[in-house]
Amino acid sequence: MTSPRFSVVIPVYNGGEAIDATLGSVLDQRETDFEVWLVNDGSTDDTLQRLTRWQRRDARIHVIDQANGGVARARNAGAAHARGELIAFLDADDLWAPDKLEAHAAFHERHRGVEISYARIAFLHPDDSGLEAARTHSTVPTGALALEQALGENPVCTTSNLVVTRACWQASGGFREGMQHAEDQEWLARVIAGGARAVGLQRVLVGYRLSTGGLSADLPAMYAGWRRLSEAYAEGFDVAAARALYCRYLARRALRAGGSSTQAWGFTLEGLKSSPGAFLKDRRRGALTVIGALVSPLLPRAARMRLFA
Repeated sequence: MTSPRFSVVIPVYNGGEAIDATLGSVLDQRETDFEVWLVNDGSTDDTLQRLTRWQRRDARIHVIDQANGGVARARNAGAAHARGELIAFLDADDLWAPDKLEAHAAFHERHRGVEISYARIAFLHPDDSGLEAARTHSTVPTGALALEQALGENPVCTTSNLVVTRACWQASGGFREGMQHAEDQEWLARVIAGGARAVGLQRVLVGYRLSTGGLSADLPAMYAGWRRLSEAYAEGFDVAAARALYCRYLARRALRAGGSSTQAWGFTLEGLKSSPGAFLKDRRRGALTVIGALVSPLLPRAARMRLFA
């Protein structure tokens, strides 16, 4: 059997209707040489039935059903079956642009020494229908990602943005299971510290859905997880600068998702206290975060979401 160019790994827990749009964005890819591994992580809704229906529709789709063990374990289970030269991860409520896989395939063809690639992200609210609806986007630095960048604001941002060579993935040992937060950032830091090169594409290829609920929206827990992670690399990078950047990221995330204005201001203060120079080095982003955190208590939640989307 010929191996596909890509293996797409999607962990799903109580995916509901979101998984239909997510899978649709995969099957709409211009690059068609891929397989999909859907991992049902002990869902209690109709997720397994939905996944099974998708499997019957397309021979490239495979379903793994397992007891709930967390997102890291689910991703590892899917990637263990991967036959593709490149593994692309996608979360069950995010979206890809139609040229996502095509762009990464061309990039890795041109840059054979790069093990990991990622792109710019469109930040979507739950009712946004596609990437074109986004008002804000992530930025991608030039050159290979440094450890301090991966542990700071982390331009990869989400596992849905991650493409890795199968050889690099297998050598890494996969995501660290048992972590509830920052398991993707831990993996990225670990492989970069080990010498792997991660380089970004200057194109918007991923739609990342913001949410006020769920694991990814528990900002204090995310910060606690980051602090534990940063301790492991404290001797290899500027922890104060990275903390300032990560707090700025959390503050902006609280503003975008319509979260607590108190949280947004708290993370802003924490970042400025840690390293004002790092927090304000990108003057536009730093200043807008401070201004946003200051005025957000004066605005209704819906207005904050629209203004800082």
